[in-house]
Amino acid sequence: MKSTTLAAALLVGLAATPALAVDWAAVPGKDVTLFYPGQSSWEWVQSGADHGGAGKIRSGKVCRECHVSEEKEMGNTLVLGKKNEPTPPAGKPGSIEAVIKFAIEKDSLLVHLDFKEGTQPDAKMDPDFATKVTMMLGDAKVGESMQAGCWGTCHEDAAKMPAAGTAERTKYLTRTRAKPTRNGGGDELKPAEDLAQMQADGQVLEYWQARLKPGAAAVAAAGTVFDKRQEAKAGVVSAQAVQTDGGWSVTLSRKLSATAPFKELAEGKTYGVGFAIHSGHTARRFHYVSLEHVLAIGQGTADFVAVKK
Repeated sequence: MKSTTLAAALLVGLAATPALAVDWAAVPGKDVTLFYPGQSSWEWVQSGADHGGAGKIRSGKVCRECHVSEEKEMGNTLVLGKKNEPTPPAGKPGSIEAVIKFAIEKDSLLVHLDFKEGTQPDAKMDPDFATKVTMMLGDAKVGESMQAGCWGTCHEDAAKMPAAGTAERTKYLTRTRAKPTRNGGGDELKPAEDLAQMQADGQVLEYWQARLKPGAAAVAAAGTVFDKRQEAKAGVVSAQAVQTDGGWSVTLSRKLSATAPFKELAEGKTYGVGFAIHSGHTARRFHYVSLEHVLAIGQGTADFVAVKK
């Protein structure tokens, strides 16, 4: 993509951190369709009364086994309110196409996304940022991240979802709830000692995010999802964003080594990754998501293999 505005290009993090330079044109990428999911929750995905593939999901099959190459069609159906969407956003595209690449530079993992948002209606939900780009990262310790990407954290009773009412629940993992139901896990958690053991075992997801506003520097954010979404202190993740001709070119990075609850990214290991793009000043609703993908560090067989550059 030809750059027309470079004002948004800035690495956010510690002031002493040098910019990481990767020739992304030389890195092979993967075309990924991020589609509009409506109010399709993890509970809906597992409900045989609602989702034809629920039995396969409960038996351990991954979403992509049935739905790869159907993302655009699903997004178009959902964004028009034909399914799982009581308030369809007029004029919103059903999907966004992104080219996604991974690389290792020095001691950091980088993920790079090129995409065009198309004409987006203004949801007026986030007054500060027009667009947010997020990657969620997990591993086999949180199997739902490998199986269904972001869906493992999206629940029927989360804020803005059908069973939420006035609750402001964030993303969470079902395993943290004492009495999960078809309508979500509610607020009753498992005993504190059980939660502590799960966290010590690494049963936590992490997210990296770039928050974007045309003409301004990218703002990086990172955090974890366990019993709730918890944002970390600044400096864990860095973000670069260049506004391009009709779109964005975004790079997120973090050190391979990490302190819990963030995951140690080790050579030869694989991780589950999912992507989301909030376009048109959206928040919690009216965004785009990918199906689940697998990332290998350094070497291996996966959708993405991050190698040193």
